[in-house]
Amino acid sequence: MILNPGFDLFLQIWGGVCYLLAKVILGISEGNIKNKILRISGWAVYLAGIPAWVVILASQNNWIVAAVDISSIPTMILGIVIAVRQSDKSFRFFDILVKYFTILVILLGASYSVYCFKGITSITQILEILVTFGFLLGTYLLAKKNYLGWVLFAVMILSMGTLMFIDNKMLLVLQQAISLVVVIYGFIKGRKRSKIMQKTLMSDIIFTSPVIYFIKKHINSK
Repeated sequence: MILNPGFDLFLQIWGGVCYLLAKVILGISEGNIKNKILRISGWAVYLAGIPAWVVILASQNNWIVAAVDISSIPTMILGIVIAVRQSDKSFRFFDILVKYFTILVILLGASYSVYCFKGITSITQILEILVTFGFLLGTYLLAKKNYLGWVLFAVMILSMGTLMFIDNKMLLVLQQAISLVVVIYGFIKGRKRSKIMQKTLMSDIIFTSPVIYFIKKHINSK
């Protein structure tokens, strides 16, 4: 499928801006994980960029990566739901469903690629598999507020950037380079937040354990 040059440029700007802006918003939200407006906005902007990327990838016959983008929609919806509820406990079934769906899509994508190419035969194929793995699993982890999702996003960005360079989509290569900087920022902020939360949890345990022990002992004595 060959796109009109003007329409192709429009799609690159649309998809590139949406995906970059989504990463920026989610990266900023790592500094304040309870700011649900930021997290909801980040996932919503991500969803808005999917149509443009699907058309771009399909036009270059990168069908696996295009399918992966579509398959990420449930995970992004999960991210919005968790942000709204500030917890994933109320949607345990949906969470489990999305998790296994994500794993299934990754396995199917890799298997289909190996089947079509009769094995691992090209650098493009390897890059597509890495994009599948990094994007889907990274999106799931970030939806669950796990900062390690940023590491997988870095894998996805480096792979996608290389694919776009091969396809001569230089505007999207630039967008991926900027995205990598945002991802590193998000990882640093997320790791810092995780350490603070762990210290707070340990302090709470140290403080509450003697109190709980005293209450239990007092009840048992009665």
